[in-house]
Amino acid sequence: MKKLAVLVLHLSASAFCLPLEFSTQLSNAAISLTKQMVTYDGAYCVIAYPGGDVAPNKGVCTDVVIRAYRTLGIDLQQLVHEDMKTNFALYPKLWGLKQPDKNIDHRRVPNLMKFFERHGQTKPITNQPNDYQPGDIVCWNLGGNITHIGIVVQPKSTDGKRHQIVHNIGAGQVMEDMLFNYKIIGHYKYEKTIN
Repeated sequence: MKKLAVLVLHLSASAFCLPLEFSTQLSNAAISLTKQMVTYDGAYCVIAYPGGDVAPNKGVCTDVVIRAYRTLGIDLQQLVHEDMKTNFALYPKLWGLKQPDKNIDHRRVPNLMKFFERHGQTKPITNQPNDYQPGDIVCWNLGGNITHIGIVVQPKSTDGKRHQIVHNIGAGQVMEDMLFNYKIIGHYKYEKTIN
């Protein structure tokens, strides 16, 4: 009996040491970004490559996604740029570019949508809250050609019916209950092995 109790105690302790699922890690990384004061600023900047970022007190919706993944050691700037270098014809031609631009391509919602479509899992677009789980990436059309992107996170809305979103739509990096506020045009899951 004593050996069984020790085994149960050991297994219980081991369970607490298991690494978090990727989706939970991404949700936590996104939530941590809400503690940083960021002014909405989409100005073109020349940035380092790889691992480049605009000033930490500035950013747009795509920067939330980029920074959350980078917290987990995944550099979307480099991944998107490399994919665009070899598959440029597959990416949207909305900005008149003739070749990839490592300073801005990863900061454009349509490019991230194409990258996640090519290298992640495209999930259904529905009006069912339970279809949107922590770690999912959601894209919206705000009207006209204005697109937006955010990360589904673990905390739920005050009524408990929907997971909240971490995004930056103009008020900085915030967590809000806004999943169905705009027309959803993309729903993805992108996980990459972390070394």
